[in-house]
Amino acid sequence: MRQVLEKLLQDGKDDALLRFTLGSICLQEADFDTALAHVERAIAFDPDYSAAWKLRGAILLKLGRHQEAIQVWREGRTVAERKGDLQAAKEIGVFLKRLERQCLAANGNE
Repeated sequence: MRQVLEKLLQDGKDDALLRFTLGSICLQEADFDTALAHVERAIAFDPDYSAAWKLRGAILLKLGRHQEAIQVWREGRTVAERKGDLQAAKEIGVFLKRLERQCLAANGNE
């Protein structure tokens, strides 16, 4: 599937959904840097793409970039709330709260 989608890119098709899907596939394949590049491109195409914000935070988390993941999820939750995507906002909020607690515990502040 990844090869088919990459061929679409080579053929000149490029949009938020294609990049989001490639990012999701790369994440599943543990190709985190490539996944992040695709998802960031998806957000560049559509800054209101709530699912892309959620995925971007998840990829940053996999990369061990916890503070960046927190920032991205905060921004993503705001985006989702602004566009009325309440389910995405709720999911991002859960991920954000969990990560913030983990970061506090790791720093001995709990």
